Amino acid sequence: MRDRYKSPLDIRYSSKEMSYLFSDEMKFKTWRRLWVVLAECEKELGINITEEQINELKNNMDNVNYEDAERREKETRHDVMSHVYAYGLQCPSAKGIIHLGATSCYVGDNTDLIVMKEGMLLIKQKLIKTIEALSRFAMKYKSVPTLGFTHFQPAQLTTVGKRATLWIQDLLIDFENLNFVIENMMFRGVKGTTGTQASFMELFDGNEELVKMLDKMVTEKMGFKTAFPVTGQTYPRKIDSIVLNALSQIAQSAYKFSNDIRLLQSMKEIEEPFEKNQIGSSAMAYKRNPMRTERMGALCRYIIVDSLNPAITASTQWFERTLDDSANKRIAVPEAFLALDGVLNLYINVASNLVVYEKVIQAHIQNELPFMATENILMEAVKKGCDRQELHERIRIHSMEAAKRVKELGMENDLIDRISKDLAFNMTKDEILASVSAEKFIGRAPGQVEEFINENINPILEQNKEIKSIVTEIQI
Repeated sequence: MRDRYKSPLDIRYSSKEMSYLFSDEMKFKTWRRLWVVLAECEKELGINITEEQINELKNNMDNVNYEDAERREKETRHDVMSHVYAYGLQCPSAKGIIHLGATSCYVGDNTDLIVMKEGMLLIKQKLIKTIEALSRFAMKYKSVPTLGFTHFQPAQLTTVGKRATLWIQDLLIDFENLNFVIENMMFRGVKGTTGTQASFMELFDGNEELVKMLDKMVTEKMGFKTAFPVTGQTYPRKIDSIVLNALSQIAQSAYKFSNDIRLLQSMKEIEEPFEKNQIGSSAMAYKRNPMRTERMGALCRYIIVDSLNPAITASTQWFERTLDDSANKRIAVPEAFLALDGVLNLYINVASNLVVYEKVIQAHIQNELPFMATENILMEAVKKGCDRQELHERIRIHSMEAAKRVKELGMENDLIDRISKDLAFNMTKDEILASVSAEKFIGRAPGQVEEFINENINPILEQNKEIKSIVTEIQI
C-alpha cells in the first residue's frame, strides 16, 4: 500500500531477519507455542489434559487464523482473548484448556522477552562480523603512519591500524556488555495475574511444589535458564531499559566510528565505499558524499535518544503494573532493534570496504612532521658538538617562517630545507631526513595492534566461527 505510512526502519534500513522478529507472525506463533508448552507441562504435572488435545494444538500452532482473531478483537477490545478464541475455533477439543490458569502477560510478556533475546543474538552476530572486518583492516594497516589528532589538531603520529583498534575496543566493550545481558536474561514464566500464582494454586489444589515445578518446566522448555523469582503482573520493565541501554552503547560506538570516517573522508585520507553508479549530489556531480556513515550517525542518534523511553516507562509503573507502558514499548523497543540492525549492516559494509589513500596521508604527515621532529634534529646536532641553546633559538625562528609560508601563503612546509641550509646545525639534508622518518614517530603502534588483535579479538572470533556464514546487505 502506497497510501499509508510505512516505517523507513523496515523498508529502508533493517534486515528481513530482524524485521521478522518483531512481526505479527512471530508474535502470534510464539503465543501459540507458549500455550502448547503450558498445556504440555500442566498435563505432565497431573492436570486432566489429553494427548489428543495437545496434538490438536500443535497441528494448528503455525496456522494462525488472523481474520477470526481480528474480527473478535473489534468486539472484545482484547488481543489475547481474541487469539484464544481464534485458536479455539481451530482446536474445538482443546478449546477449554487453552491459556489454562494464565493471564495475558503469560503470552505477551514472555513473547517480548523471547523476541528481545533473539534480537540481541542477531545483533551479537553482526557485532562480531563488524569486529572481524575492522580487525582485518587494523592488521593490514598496522604499520602505516598517520597523523594523530587531539582537539582535531595534529598531534604525535599513530598508525592507520592503531586508530582502528580504538574503534574495535569500543565494540569489544559493547560485545562483553551485550553478552552479559543475554546470558542473564530471565523469563517471566508462569506467575498469574498479579504475580502470586493464585490461579495455579487453585488449579493444583494448593500444591505449591507443583506450581513451582510448572514455572520451572515452562521456563526451561522455552529456552531460558531461569525465570524471575518474583514479578507483579509483568516482568520488571527495567529489563527493557537494560536491553535498550546495551543497544544504545553499541550505537554510541558506531556513531564515533562514523564521525571519524566522515572527517577522514573530508581530509581525503580514507573513504567509505562509493559504487560505480552512485550519485553524490544532484547539483555537484563530482561529489563523493559519505552517505553511509552519515546514515549511521542519523540512526545512532535515534537509538541513543530512544533508549530513554523504557527508562522513563520503568520509573513510572504503578504497583503491580499499569498499562501506560504498552503503547510506548511496542514502538520504542522494536524501533531500537530495527535501527541498530540497520546501523550494523552499514558498519559491516563500510568497514569491509574502506579505501585508504596512503599518498595523501603521507603528504599530510610531511606538512606537520618537520615541526614535530625538531627535538630529534636538535639532539642529533648536539651529538655533533653544536650548542643546544643557540640551535633552539634558530629552530624557533625557522619554524615560525615555515609556518607563515604554510598558513599565509598556502605553500609547502620547507622547514627541513631551511635547517639543512643553516650551517650552525652541521647536518646534511639526508641526515636530517633520516632523523625525521615517520616510522620513528609511531612508537609501539604496530606491536600494539598485533597484541590487541591476537590476544583480545582472535579468541572471540575463533569461538564464533559461524559468523562467516552471516550475510548482510544494505537495502538502499
